[in-house]
Amino acid sequence: MADGNSGRVEGPRCIALVGPFASGKTTLLEAILARTGAVTRQGTIAEGNTVGDGSPEARAHQMSVETNIAEADFMGDQLTFIDCPGSVEFSYEAEPVLAGADLAVVVAEADEKKIPALQVILKSLEDKGIPRLLFLNKVDKAEGSVRQTLETLQPASGVPLVLRHIPIWQSDVVSGFIDLALERAYVYQEHAASELIDMADADRDREADARFTMLETLADYDDGLMEQLLEDIQPDREHIFADLVREMRAGSICPVLIGSAENGNGIGRLLKAIRHEAPGIAETRTRLGLDDIEDTIVQILKTLHTTHGGKLSVARVLTGSLADGAELTGPDDSTERVSGLFRIQGQQANKRDAAAAGETVGLGKLDDAQTGWTMSTGKTAPAQLITLQPPPPVLGAAVSSAERKDDVKLSSALSKAVEEDPSLKVTHVQDTGETVLEGQGEMHLRVALERLTGKYGISVTTHDPRVPYKETIRGTTTIRGRHKKQSGGHGQFGDVVLDIKPLPRGAGFSFAETISGGAVPRNYFSSIEDGIEEYLNRGPLGFPVVDVAVTLTDGSYHSVDSSDQAFRTAAQIGMREGMPECKPVLLEPVLKVEVAVPSDATPRVNGIVSQRRGQLLGFDARPGWPGWDVVEAMIPQSEIRDLIIELRSATAGVGTFNAAFDHLSELTGKLADQVIERAKDKAA
Repeated sequence: MADGNSGRVEGPRCIALVGPFASGKTTLLEAILARTGAVTRQGTIAEGNTVGDGSPEARAHQMSVETNIAEADFMGDQLTFIDCPGSVEFSYEAEPVLAGADLAVVVAEADEKKIPALQVILKSLEDKGIPRLLFLNKVDKAEGSVRQTLETLQPASGVPLVLRHIPIWQSDVVSGFIDLALERAYVYQEHAASELIDMADADRDREADARFTMLETLADYDDGLMEQLLEDIQPDREHIFADLVREMRAGSICPVLIGSAENGNGIGRLLKAIRHEAPGIAETRTRLGLDDIEDTIVQILKTLHTTHGGKLSVARVLTGSLADGAELTGPDDSTERVSGLFRIQGQQANKRDAAAAGETVGLGKLDDAQTGWTMSTGKTAPAQLITLQPPPPVLGAAVSSAERKDDVKLSSALSKAVEEDPSLKVTHVQDTGETVLEGQGEMHLRVALERLTGKYGISVTTHDPRVPYKETIRGTTTIRGRHKKQSGGHGQFGDVVLDIKPLPRGAGFSFAETISGGAVPRNYFSSIEDGIEEYLNRGPLGFPVVDVAVTLTDGSYHSVDSSDQAFRTAAQIGMREGMPECKPVLLEPVLKVEVAVPSDATPRVNGIVSQRRGQLLGFDARPGWPGWDVVEAMIPQSEIRDLIIELRSATAGVGTFNAAFDHLSELTGKLADQVIERAKDKAA
């Protein structure tokens, strides 16, 4: 157990590895596994032999496309590491994971272009109250001093970044580091523990200066330390460590360690920091607001659908213990039985014994369990510890199976894909009859589609989702629709006179009648209305018609040959002949769009909106996000398709938007002609 709020915590820990894209998280995980003996040799992304990024899609693209889970034992402590993707397109993977993590290790590098992405990650951790430390990776490739790098990175953090190590330079190459808390110097050994050395005289002034800066920051939270510094009293080492641990666990500071995951440098110090300073399951329960409870409580961090083992729910045991066969109750009062507990190591899942509080395990065949659920061995539904809200999708593709026999199989596979990754969304669009798979970007969709083929064996065809254009009219007309047919026996006769008029935008369709004298029997009115509505599904321009009023004013009937079908047909004839006389016009859907971007990109975003026929409504500071703006605009849906690609390019990969239908707007001229011609070609 912990000694106060700064002592070492015993028991299993769960550590999330987060950071901007390509900062080296998966390489760091591999270095940790190699250092702890979990693997015999450190693999590399290029060679495709790492424990993380083991899926075919991750190997093919050489990037993380889902969370990677692996265990390691360090000095008797059981550590579960969950490597979260750095790409903004896959960043939602981290949301449910962070709920169950004790500590986040933020992997970053000295790259100004990645500061916006780092800010997004750090703000998420700050908002959730998750303790964190920063591992400054690729220090062997850094240009300039580490302290200058920290000054560059500091604006991304809402709390002070506190440097714990400074590098030792030898012939412009980083050969080791000085631990500012221990006041000891170490020389790096490739893929091995660093070696303690005497601190060179040339490094002592640098060490003293950097150490004093660290102590000054800590003194902001410790009056006793402040007094010691003012009186020039050297604080003892235990006092400094206690302050570092306490303020890190409280989220008041973010300690910074340095190293090179690729070369295995700084890994031992990182592991020791985790072992001695990371909070444990008791603190995580407190952060989640989980009271002391006798029942076993588990938090579902991730859902996997394995090829041979079926559904696997990755869960953190928050209280109690869990054995195979245990019954778990979900938030909807449903009860499911655990069918096997599994130890997850990359792509491998091996059966294991019961799990104690703090352990992270795979739970077999909880068919109804969903990512983010809190489940309990109690008989009643447990309080849910977190509420997940997937980000709105920003890019979509219409999908269909290449062979009709796979339609049901595709529907099942899409459901599993969304269950594994809730930031995907499947929508069945009534206006176009398409099934649209939406996600967080181009790569996100590409990986999802690759899985449909590679994992589920379904050949899929895709195309850009169709824009649900509509049409309306500007003019009025009165038209007669007459249907008369004689073909032996009873004939067919229906005769209607229709007034067709436009309605205000958004009014829809209305039907009325002003028949007098029984010119058309009342029992045929509904069939006439049906015939009109059938026609309106495809107007003279080839699109559904909206905002039209039709009034039945006159007509005639035959006592023998008239029927519902005859009058339905007569109404369609009248509409087909009358609508082209009413000056039909194309309508395109316009969306209200809110774009969130770093402030320095706002002028570029304004230009992007204008180039897409958008109407700028204005911009304002993004609440709670220093240095960010929200740009509001109206943009035609046809111009939204690849907006996210251009937006990410203009914002170092972090810009995003949400959009919702606002209104229909007239589209005329060349653009309208092109839309109408394409519709005719597809109908031919």
